[in-house]
Amino acid sequence: MSQADKIFIEMSESILNDGFSSEGQDVRPRWEDGTPAHTIKKFGVVNRYNLAEEFPILTLRKVPFKRAIDEILWIWQKKSNNIKDLNSHIWDAWADENGSIGKAYGYQLGIKHKYKEGEFDQVDRVLYDLKHNPYSRRIITNLYNHQDLHEMNLYPCAYSVTFNVTGNKLNAILNQRSQDVLVANAWNVCQYAVLIHMFAQVSNLEVGELVHVIADAHIYDRHVPIVKELIKRESYPAPKFIINKEIKNFYDFTVDDFELEGYQHGEPIKNIPVAV
Repeated sequence: MSQADKIFIEMSESILNDGFSSEGQDVRPRWEDGTPAHTIKKFGVVNRYNLAEEFPILTLRKVPFKRAIDEILWIWQKKSNNIKDLNSHIWDAWADENGSIGKAYGYQLGIKHKYKEGEFDQVDRVLYDLKHNPYSRRIITNLYNHQDLHEMNLYPCAYSVTFNVTGNKLNAILNQRSQDVLVANAWNVCQYAVLIHMFAQVSNLEVGELVHVIADAHIYDRHVPIVKELIKRESYPAPKFIINKEIKNFYDFTVDDFELEGYQHGEPIKNIPVAV
């Protein structure tokens, strides 16, 4: 059983068995038919993944590895807030007629800020610090800009990353205010694991831990039977993660620079209903 599978199963069982139901409460999300989308949730879930041991991708079902990387590059490398720069349709529901999701995600990472060392956007500041001041305790990105929230079509879910170098290993804490466990958990874990690998490689560091902190980890009512079936499936060993070692500049990475060797997995789950 892979590390990612074990953590996902334990988290899902904890939510299903001991979580809090929103039934009877007035909730914002709705299903496509207008029905309130209720959840079972746990507050303050913390999952730790040792990237030095294995790559944390779910094997219970297939995770679209290249699509996940494409989205993380869209946010962190292209710093885009327009779905026309993305090679999937996962953001279509939140885009306007021009393809914009507002001043969210990549837009926030691309804003330049003044520092004593010069002017940087948030990504370039991380790259600068990892090269020049790797043991700083101030290497943080934040997408939750209150000044711009009213111009975001969706408030950031995964909103902050704290990077920390211990010895020669790059660790990171991903803070997430809310997560649809079935739809997003495996996707987000895979993405930020890849991001840490990228930053580590271009900074001459090794990978350490990804610590994923989820304030509101929830399973939607219509997802409960799907999750129950999923966590009973056969699990497989984690695949080998392969990254193009020739890349030394963060902005030179493409989706073709990453591969998974020996990725065994269960059947993908199609047509999962998404609450909006």
